[in-house]
Amino acid sequence: LGGVFPYNPWGFFRGESDAWQHGGDFSFGQSRAFPQASPWAWVDVSQLQAASPLHPVAVQCQEAQMVVTVHRDLFGMGRLVRAADLTLGPAACRAAGATESTVTFTAGLHECGSVLRLTPDTLVYSINLNYNPAPAGNPVVIRTSPAVVPIECHYPRTENVSSDAIKPTWVPFHSTLSVEERLAFSLRLMDDDWSAERPSNVFQLGELLNFQAGVDTENHAPLRLFVDSCVATPSPDRNSFPQYSFIDFSGCLVDGQLDDATSTFISPRPRQDVLQFVVDAFKFPGNSSNLIYITCHLKVSLADRAPDPLNKACSFDKARSLWAPVEGTRDICSCCEVRNCGSAARSRRLHGASQRQGGRFRRELSSQPDPLKEADVMVGPLLVHSWQDHSVLRMPSQG
Repeated sequence: LGGVFPYNPWGFFRGESDAWQHGGDFSFGQSRAFPQASPWAWVDVSQLQAASPLHPVAVQCQEAQMVVTVHRDLFGMGRLVRAADLTLGPAACRAAGATESTVTFTAGLHECGSVLRLTPDTLVYSINLNYNPAPAGNPVVIRTSPAVVPIECHYPRTENVSSDAIKPTWVPFHSTLSVEERLAFSLRLMDDDWSAERPSNVFQLGELLNFQAGVDTENHAPLRLFVDSCVATPSPDRNSFPQYSFIDFSGCLVDGQLDDATSTFISPRPRQDVLQFVVDAFKFPGNSSNLIYITCHLKVSLADRAPDPLNKACSFDKARSLWAPVEGTRDICSCCEVRNCGSAARSRRLHGASQRQGGRFRRELSSQPDPLKEADVMVGPLLVHSWQDHSVLRMPSQG
């Protein structure tokens, strides 16, 4: 692929969508790949407030690695940052090289703690560029502040990402079956009327986060999707702190019980394999980056099985002071009140059988290991700011 995507880092905050729709022509030698549908990079420089006409951070999304080039005048103020103060990802990978004006990182797509997220059409590799300045000689004053620059590389799932010739190899049958039965889960932020994916990840306190969870049910008997749990963290590590669980106990949207929240599952569903829910925007106090990551555990059951306490979607109805399910009887939500809905380990196994429908085989869920019918899916980073944080969004004028 070997090209640089000409991304305008300021366009993201103006609500422009051209950067997401741009297609380029990248190739290896004489063998072209992804004609007019190349990978593209996404960079959030909101914390930098750079005044420099140069892009402070440039990213090359290559076939198996990303190359991140950072201008040492990171904040556009004429004060050069030190290469030693820049790291990539949770693993704090160091720069591969530096010059008087730039610092360069080279990392494999799976290195330095990057996070892979799947959408119906793309593979998204996410990682943060971290700037953590070491204390200066005078410890009494601070002349610069740390910053986090989220970076993403997007790759189409429906194309061949390799320029090499395909070399058929023998694959054991059990491995092939495992791949065929593994479900593709997704979690997306939607616009206000749920008609399309939201083009921006910037939110204001008081706004609603519209989430749409889905699963690709091709080649399977009809499935019903559930959101088992969701946790928000200030970093991509779902085990980091602080953290806030707003869906818990196998499908209880506990955030909706708070006095200042209107969070709820949307009922009825648009389809059995889709579940929508809204959550009032929030942020962590003391988190200067104002970034949050959402990790949800999604799972499925056969659509003809009645929901139960371990497979449900329950919202709190403040008007009636009770829990109500999207579907099923109200008693499956009673465990939300006592905060104990049993263990997923006791959930009944879904025994499957192959059946022919419409001239093709459709495979029901079998007693395969749980990872084949459930998965963790992440959305983020989301930038959530308050009115007091309006300076974060001040961008230099574009000539």
